[in-house]
Amino acid sequence: MTALTALKNTNNDPLLPVERCRPAEGRGSGLRVIFAGPGGLRVGWRLLIFVVLLAAMLGSLMLITHGGMRGVREDHAKLAQTAPTALLLGGSEAIAFLILCVATLIMGRIERRKFGEYGLPLRQALGKDFRIGALTGFLTISGTLAAMYVLGGFRITGLALHGAAILSSLGGWAVAFLLVGLFEEFVCRGYVQYTLASAIGFWPAALVFSGLFGLGHAFNPNENAVGALATVLFALLLCLFLRRTGNLWCAVGYHAAYDWGQTLYGVPDSGMLPYHNVFSSAFSGPRWLTGGIVGPEASVLTPIALLIVALGFSYFHRQNRYLFQNPNKGDKNL
Repeated sequence: MTALTALKNTNNDPLLPVERCRPAEGRGSGLRVIFAGPGGLRVGWRLLIFVVLLAAMLGSLMLITHGGMRGVREDHAKLAQTAPTALLLGGSEAIAFLILCVATLIMGRIERRKFGEYGLPLRQALGKDFRIGALTGFLTISGTLAAMYVLGGFRITGLALHGAAILSSLGGWAVAFLLVGLFEEFVCRGYVQYTLASAIGFWPAALVFSGLFGLGHAFNPNENAVGALATVLFALLLCLFLRRTGNLWCAVGYHAAYDWGQTLYGVPDSGMLPYHNVFSSAFSGPRWLTGGIVGPEASVLTPIALLIVALGFSYFHRQNRYLFQNPNKGDKNL
C-alpha cells in the first residue's frame, strides 16, 4: 500500500485511504457537507431544530389552551391588566419549563447525550451549588438596597402583610421564582449555550446569549440604558457560575433568590410592580440611583454589585468545571 492510498498516525495505526477522506469529491455528497461536519450535524442546524421544536410545542399549547389566535390575543390583553400572582406566574413558568425539558430530551436523544450534560444534572438538584447561589443572590439584592438606603434613595415603610399571609407570600413566591429561575436559566444557558459553545467557545457563546437576554429586557416598559446593561451583566455573571461550577444550579438559585428578594422588599422587578409582598417600601431621589419604576435593576448600584459578586466568586471558585465539546476538536463551522 503506497503513501498515496493510506496514511499512518504517530502510533502507526492505519487511517482511512486518502480517497475515502474526500467525501465531497465525485460522490454526490454536497448536501452532506452543508448539513454535517467533522462533529456530526452542524451547530447551526442543531440550534435551528431546537428553536423550531420549542416554538412549535409552546405555540401549539397556547393555541389549544386559548382556543386559537384570537383567544391568545384576548387572554394576553387580560393578562397584561392582571396582577402577577405567584400561582399565575409559577404555573405558566412550570408549563414552559416542562416543554423546554421535552425539547432538550429530544435533542439529547438525537445527539446521544444525557440530559444532565446540558446543565441541569438531576442528582445535584437543590444541592450545595443551588444553596450558595440562593444565598449570594439574596445578599446581592439586600446589599444593593442597603447601599441605596444609605444614600437616601430607599426605605422600608412597614409591613404590607400580617399573620399567615406572610408565610403564604414567602412560600408562594419562593416556588414561583424557583420555576422562573429554572426556565430562564435553562432556556438561555442550557442546550443553546452548550451547543453554540461547541462551535465558537464558551465566552463568545455566553456573550451572544447574554446580549439577547439584555435585548429581551430592553423592551420592558420604562427600561433605560443602565437597566439593559445590568441585565447583560446579570446574564454574564450567571454564565460565570455555570463555567466555574459545571452546572446551572448555582445560577438558578441566584436568579430565584434575587427576584424573590425584590418581591420580599416590595420593589419593582424589571418594571413589574410587586404584588402580595411582605414589606412596603418607597424610593426617593434620582432615577439613576433608585431605578425608578423599573426597580433596582436600572440603578447604577446594580452593575457595581454584580461586579463585586463576580470578583468574589472568581476568587473562591477558580477552576473551570463546565464540560463541552472543544471547538478545536469538533465542528468549527456553523
